[in-house]
Formats: sequence, structure tokens, C-alpha cells
Amino acid sequence: MANTAANKKNPKQEPVDAKNAILWRIYVVMLIMIIGALVIVLRVGSIQYIEGAELKAKADSMYLALRPVEAPRGNILASDGSLLATSLPYFELRMDMKIVNRDTFLHYLDTISACLARYIDSDYTVGAYRQRLARAYDNQNRYFLIRRNVSYLELQRILSFPLFNKNSRNESGLIVEKMSKRQYPFRMLAHRTIGYSRRHERRDANNQVVVIDGVRQYDTVSVGLENSFEHILAGEAGERLMQRIGNNIWIPINDLSRIEPRAGKDIVTTIDINIQDVAESALLNKLKEHDADHGCVVVMEVETGQIKAIANIGKTGTDDEGNRKYWEDYNYAVAENAEPGSTFKLVTMLALFEDGYVTPSDTINLNRGKIKFYDEELEDAMYHNLAMTTVGRAFEVSSNVGMAKLTNKYYNKSDEDRIRFIGHLKNMFLDRPTGIEIKGERDPFIKTPDRKDWSGITIPWMSFGYELELSPIQQLTLYNAVANDGRMMRPHIVKEIRSYGIVEEQIPPDIIKRRIVSEQTIIYAKELLERVVKNGTAKNIKSENYGIAGKTGTTIMNYKEHKQKKVPKRYRSSFAGYFPTDNPKYSCIVVVTNPRANGYGGGTVAAPVFKAIADNCYARAIDVHEAINKEPIAYSSQNLPDLQVGYKPDLKVVMEYLDMPFDDQSNTIWTVGVRDSATLNLLTRNFFDDKVPNVVGMGLRDALFLLENRKLRVNVVGSGKVKSQSVKPGRNVKSVQTITLVLG
Repeated sequence: MANTAANKKNPKQEPVDAKNAILWRIYVVMLIMIIGALVIVLRVGSIQYIEGAELKAKADSMYLALRPVEAPRGNILASDGSLLATSLPYFELRMDMKIVNRDTFLHYLDTISACLARYIDSDYTVGAYRQRLARAYDNQNRYFLIRRNVSYLELQRILSFPLFNKNSRNESGLIVEKMSKRQYPFRMLAHRTIGYSRRHERRDANNQVVVIDGVRQYDTVSVGLENSFEHILAGEAGERLMQRIGNNIWIPINDLSRIEPRAGKDIVTTIDINIQDVAESALLNKLKEHDADHGCVVVMEVETGQIKAIANIGKTGTDDEGNRKYWEDYNYAVAENAEPGSTFKLVTMLALFEDGYVTPSDTINLNRGKIKFYDEELEDAMYHNLAMTTVGRAFEVSSNVGMAKLTNKYYNKSDEDRIRFIGHLKNMFLDRPTGIEIKGERDPFIKTPDRKDWSGITIPWMSFGYELELSPIQQLTLYNAVANDGRMMRPHIVKEIRSYGIVEEQIPPDIIKRRIVSEQTIIYAKELLERVVKNGTAKNIKSENYGIAGKTGTTIMNYKEHKQKKVPKRYRSSFAGYFPTDNPKYSCIVVVTNPRANGYGGGTVAAPVFKAIADNCYARAIDVHEAINKEPIAYSSQNLPDLQVGYKPDLKVVMEYLDMPFDDQSNTIWTVGVRDSATLNLLTRNFFDDKVPNVVGMGLRDALFLLENRKLRVNVVGSGKVKSQSVKPGRNVKSVQTITLVLG
């Protein structure tokens, strides 16, 4: 009753107290939230500005990812399997100081410093190496460089050092990163054809390394076969689990790949190391002798189109003593198009023969080597003083006048005539590249009548190799077709693709055209090419042992500039041909650019290089020589073996294999051969189980068989067949324990 009365006196007090209590609770919660927010802000600031670097480094150190592992690159091999290019392993050694126990590190510090300084890196003393290692450990360097470009043998020695011989990397801290380096065992030999493949860091306009998603970007530069067969040689990269330790540095977690890289495949070239060596040596000597800018040689197998040698040598400067330096610096044989000069006269004659306009015995007036076409005067390079002569003789002396007069007469009267001449060039595939595997081959330049720079002298000048451009490999393809009786083969330089020594793909010869001209035209053309060497501009390379056919070329490189500005002439000397003439095995072209000394003509400069190569090839090519044992030789009694004693089945196998006459008169498995007139008689030799056999004249294997089966111990002196035995035949074997055989 009392409480009820009090409440009735203050009816508003209860709501006020409840409201205040709620407000206080709200204030407390708000205060807590503000304090919590301040704590969060302060913590965020601390992480961002005070602890950020340390935490980021820790996060980086715990970041793992699969990173690519470079695949071993395939080899490039010569035709006999010799290595032209291979990848050798080398290693980069680093050390993670953070995971090495301090006591262990200090225990081995002096020893490992001495080993590294004495056996691996002599640039540092033992003390200096000790300081380097100690400083790296104090700084907790996780990627300390020990040495780059470590060979496999050096790695094995390092792994035997104290500390580094621990089985676990967590004990030694040693990080071994395997890499590969491309090696070319024959150095300059076919270097430009083989090419190279180089990997380098990609850099931006400010010369900074380009990094995308934390990965350094690389570019690969390659040329030659390394470039053309990149997809085969490169293989497929693998993957390995690696750890980032900051500054975009990645270290492998272990030595095992998550996905093993797949090694690149090998390519087998058609290059013959011996021919290549002779070609480069002969070319280099001529370049030096004539102080030339550069030159090239290509040797092709006539029947298949396989490139047996391809040399490209250019002047690269002089050494400290002023001597000229040369190297394989550019693929001139494939990529350098130029006016071919007189070697093109073969094409002119093929067209004239094919249309039936002339034969080698037809006559032509050479005007003693001078003639005028419109306002242009033309003269032959070599003085010959010939007037009326045969077409064959005009070709022998390489008469520009003769070729120009013939083409002007038959191919320069109307547009139809001109188009017919250009059509012959196209039928011989001279208007398109050969398609050889090496990149860089340019399209030939063949002028056509619809061009603005076509003139009345274009056809005459084209007849002796001007106003058009071909590469040496394109010219050689034509000469090879003539040697191959009109069948044009595509030049190729890779014949097989192998994987771990097993042939996966064979690349067969490819026929471009089965016949470029008629059979009679080929006969005429071969006759002309042989006459050039017998009596013409290349008679200095005539061989008494085998026939050579070919054509010289001497091009004035700056012909128009010379005429207009009277500057000194610059020459390009060449020779193209094949050998031996009776059964062509190889075709070859030699081009030497800008010889400055000791002559400039194709017969003087280029032809001797051809001869040196031809002599070497002919000497080594067994199939082009007539066999000295071609006719069967009758056996005489002096040639037949006598007293051949032994196991009859073995003797009969030998006699039958050698196709030697014999008469088997033996009735046991043991026999002796005795010659009688022109026949070898196989007579019986008897042996008894309880008697010492006569083994004189036997081979050791048969003698041991007979003696040891009779429980005799045998001593052997010398080598060969049994010359004598210490125990006479016929003695009871039970009275003998040991017998000595003297071989001789």
C-alpha cells in the first residue's frame, strides 16, 4: 500500500530513469566503437608505414609459384653425325644464407673459403672470400652469388667441398641453377648457315628490363638453321616450383621439376664436313690473296640437290698488326642478289638452242670484240681479235658481243620475241626463289617489257648477265639441272629429324621440274660448258684425271657509275659448273666480290677455288673411280693358302665367302688344306681320344678345344697360329699333364 502511494506521488520518475540508462549505454557503446576505430586506423597506419616493408618481404618470401624451366635445345649435325651445334650444360651457383645454421656456417667458413678461393675463383684470396661469405651471412642474403658459368666437372668438385656435400639444401644452403650454352665445335665452319640462337632480356625505351606480372620478359634472336628450325630445336619448357624472395628473385624449392621439359629434336644436315672444310679454306685463301670484300661457295650433289658445302666469308676489319680479318658474317650465297654476269650466258644459249635458232657449230661475226647498240658501245672483256667464228667458240671466249648479237637478232625485234625470251627464263624457274630451308632468300629480279626502264639494249645486255639479279644459289640450281640432264632439283640442306638418335622424319629430294629444256638442248649446253674448260676462259683449271665443265663470269658491279663518273671499276668474279663430266656428281658455284689485287677475272679468282674443291671431292669419291678389281682375277697356286688346318665347317665358310676353289676330300670334321694346281684339297686329319693330337697349323681356338677336351693343361706363348707344340703327337694323354703351344 505504501509503494503504491509513493508511485502515485511521482508518476514521471520511472520513464526518466529508463531513458537515462539507455543513453548511457549508447554513449558507452559509441565510445568503444570510436576507440576501436582509432585502434584500427593506428594499426593500419603502423602496418602501412612502419611494418609494411618487413611484412611485404615476409609475404614475398612465402609466395610459391610454378615457373618455366628451359628445355635442352636440339643438336645440329653434319651428314656423318658430327656436331655442328650443340647445347652444353653450365650452372650458376648461389647460396641461401638464411637457412644455414649459424654454428654450422661458422664451423665450415674457413674451409669453404679456402676451397672456393684456391680451386674455383682465384680472383679472391682466402681472406677476401671469407669476408664476402661472412658479410653475406650477416645480411642474411638469400641469393648470394658464388659463381656463374660453372662447368659440370667444376660442379662435381664444388659438391665435394665441406658444407656443400650435405645431402639436403636446407643444410648447405647451396642453390644450383642449370642453364645451357650453345656451342659450335667447328667455329667458323658453315657458321652463318648453322646460324645462332641468342636469348636476351627485353628492355623498354628507357633501357629498363620489361617485367610483366612479376616475370622478366625475354626475346630470342636467331638466324640460319637455328631460326628456320626453331620449332623443332627448341623443345617444350617444363615447370618447377619456385619461391620468390623479393626484388623479383626466384629460387627453386628443390632440384625436381613438377613438369619435366621436353628436349628439342636434332636436325641432320646434308653438309659434308670434309668438303665444307676444303671450300672454306680455298675461298679464304683467295679472298686474302686478292684482298676481296667477301665471297661464297656452294657445293651441291647433282642427283639429289643436297647442299654438301656452303661457305660465306666476309672481311670484318683488321687486327692489331694490320692483317685482314675474315669471318662468316652474312649468308651471301642465299641472300645476296646481284647481276650474275657471264655465268648467265648459259641461260641465253639454252633459250637459243631450245628455239632452234642456232647450234654450237653455226657461225657468227664477233666484230673483233666491239659493237655499238644504239648509243651504247659494247666490247668483250678479253681481247681475242676474232671476226667470223663458231657460236661454240664465242661461248668459249665469253664474248659479250656474240651473245648480244644473237639475242638482238632473235629476241629483240618485237614484243612477242621479247616475251618469248623472258618466258624461257620463267620456264627455267629463274623468276622465283629456290625455297631452300634457310630464311633470307630474296625473289630474283627479271626485267619485263612492261617496265618503264625497259629499253632497246635491255635484251642484249641481259644476254650476258646484266639488267637482272640472281643469287648464287639460284644460279647453281640451274647449272645443277643441266648437269642432271635437265631435271631441276630443289636445293636442300636438312635430310633428317631425329629424337634421341631415332629418325622421326626423313626429308626426301624434291624435284622442281622434271625437264627444263629438251634433251638435245642439254647435249649442246654440256658441250659448251666442257669447251670453256678445255680451250676457253677456264682452261687454267683443266684436269688430266677427270673432266670439268663450267662457265666463268666477270661482272662490273658499278658499270653505269663507271661510265658516267669515270670512277674505278669494281668487279665480281664467279665460276659455276660441275664435275666429273662423264658422270656428274657435284655442281658448284664460287663468287668473289670486289677483288682489289692480283687479278679480277672469273678464271683467275673464282675458278681456282672451284678446282681445289673438285680435286678434293674427286679424290675422296670412291664411286666416280673405276675399280681396280673390276675384272675377276683367276686364282693361281701361289695365291692359294697351304696347310690350313682346323674345323672343316669353318674353313668351308671362309673359302665360299672368298669364292676360292676347293675340293672336299675329307671324311671327318677335322681337315688340312693342301694346294694342288689351282685347287685347294681338303684332306682328312684324324685324331684319337687317348693320344696327343697334332695341332700345328691350327688356330688357338681349335687347338684348345682338342687339347683341353683330353684333360690337358695348355700354356700359350706368342700370337697367331700354332707354330710348334712341346709334346709330340701320338703320345698317350695319361702320361702328359701340361703342353706348351708356341704361336707365330
